[in-house]
Amino acid sequence: MELVSRISGVIIPVFLIVAIGYGYARRHQPDLSAFNRIALDVLAPVLVYSALAARDFQIQQHLLLLVGGAALILGGGLLAWPLARALRADPRTLVPVVMFNNSGNMGLPLALLAFGSDHFGAAVALFSVSNLLHFSVGARITSAKARTRDLLLSPLMLGTALGFGSAFTDIRPPTEILAGLKLLGDALLPMMLFALGVRLTSLTRAGLGLGLVGALARPVLGLLMALPLAWALGLEGAAKGQLLLFAALPPAVMQFMLADRYHQEPDKVGAMIMLGNALAVVFVPLALALGL
Repeated sequence: MELVSRISGVIIPVFLIVAIGYGYARRHQPDLSAFNRIALDVLAPVLVYSALAARDFQIQQHLLLLVGGAALILGGGLLAWPLARALRADPRTLVPVVMFNNSGNMGLPLALLAFGSDHFGAAVALFSVSNLLHFSVGARITSAKARTRDLLLSPLMLGTALGFGSAFTDIRPPTEILAGLKLLGDALLPMMLFALGVRLTSLTRAGLGLGLVGALARPVLGLLMALPLAWALGLEGAAKGQLLLFAALPPAVMQFMLADRYHQEPDKVGAMIMLGNALAVVFVPLALALGL
């Protein structure tokens, strides 16, 4: 019963905020374009930098976890490619959906609630590694025309680079400045969940067949890889739990934006993301049960 209570205490607040965003959007159809721009250009870079540059975050303690996260992403791509061929689906549509998860909108709030603020920096580092691979390898898989240089020079990537720089060199701003940046960045967490609920109202229901495949392949393949990977890397406690949670997360909403931008079957990608986030009510508790 204690485990059920802990899992409920993690997932209920997260899905409640998503549901509120979904319900509000169904009634009022809000325009989130201004928030999206502020989130990507200001709040997300500040959140990432303040977490990675925090004085209590020692990146050397989390290197194996980050290796595991990168291995899950790249391994997911290797497994998804023959799956796409077997289903006669376009690999540029299916492969990035399986590779990249919703480690921002859903992963960060879940990690904070499940593992506490002491381990939040590790979750942000995983999110940063995922973004780095998504905006480089993932963008190029989605479209050969993707301008990776522009994506890697975005404010989020610059904030990530500065954050990792502070973490590795121990050169950090004064405590007062970091406290202000953290206060600003923390505002992003509930708003990302609310925005996720809003976005789910606009995703198409077309292509539900392939959508269900992608929605299931993302967490199933992730967990199948994560369990032996955690053992091989010797991860224990919160590190193992973080890797399992990372593995079980649904497809990244960001991939829908990239698919739409490069006209790579966004309707099918949207169906995978919509169904994947719905199935998160099954796979996230499973990962927490294995990891807590």
